[in-house]
Amino acid sequence: MKPKTVFDVANFFLSRNEENMTHKKLQKLCYYAYSWSLALRNKYLFEEEFQAWVHGPVSPTLYRKYKTFGWQPIPTTESPDFEEEELEVLEEVYRTYGQFTGDELESLTHAEKPWIEARDSLAPYEPSRNSLNPNLIKEYYSTLYEQSQND
Repeated sequence: MKPKTVFDVANFFLSRNEENMTHKKLQKLCYYAYSWSLALRNKYLFEEEFQAWVHGPVSPTLYRKYKTFGWQPIPTTESPDFEEEELEVLEEVYRTYGQFTGDELESLTHAEKPWIEARDSLAPYEPSRNSLNPNLIKEYYSTLYEQSQND
């Protein structure tokens, strides 16, 4: 199977036939899929990076494709095929985070170490192209997972 892209993962989430899949929500779901894949599988789900933008982690390549939708819902599409363990991560991310709005997901990411550290000392509404560190993402979400197993 060919390597996945952020667009493949976005299409998975867009195939959920959800009425409220805004660009912001799609960005955050793709970010969480990327992050949890690193933490649980020790593998990149796709290679594209995330940057610490004002409204949370953003994939610039995904942004360019869907920015024309603004705050409007993005239409449903077909999901590509995924390997079983990739699909498990995607399904779990959607089960866990799919219930939230884009704004709620933005708030979650703003409270998490990878985004906070990438923002560094920037003012809340100051633009940034700082990349989120994949090693920190893996460490942060791995720790969250371990803590959840001890509860």
